[in-house]
Amino acid sequence: MGIGSNLGNRKFFCQRALWALKTFPGISLIRWSHLYLTPPVGFSSDKYFYNLVAEIKTSHSPWALLFCLWQIELKYGRRRTGEITDRSLDLDILLYEGIVLNSSLLSLPHKRLYERSFVLIPLAELLPHEKHPMLKKTYKELLFERPTSEREAIKDLGPLCLE
Repeated sequence: MGIGSNLGNRKFFCQRALWALKTFPGISLIRWSHLYLTPPVGFSSDKYFYNLVAEIKTSHSPWALLFCLWQIELKYGRRRTGEITDRSLDLDILLYEGIVLNSSLLSLPHKRLYERSFVLIPLAELLPHEKHPMLKKTYKELLFERPTSEREAIKDLGPLCLE
């Protein structure tokens, strides 16, 4: 799971997302990466994101899990307008047991995962030797294919505790 926030109390929203994943029926929170401060990607904003990646176990299908994530986002003020903009909480399914899926609402693995250092850094922290199911490269290898300047723009804020 990718977790991000660039509005309001970003750390709080990331903590609440972890707590929601931990307590949501049919989802077990296994572990999560450090918290990272990252510039926005794909749209213009002066508000930096807090980002992390979480590993979960779920009994839900990918589609049911997506619906659960939308419920969590909505609870914490996310409004989906169809445009890429600032948001209180953004939850993305990055990977799901090696499944490859491509639809207008859900792509697995996430279709831009390999282009985004803000995802690859925490993903490589958790799964440095696991390979992308389509590209057959480790997340650490994919990370080091990204521009150095992009990787250096991301700051490790350390472990995020559930409070």
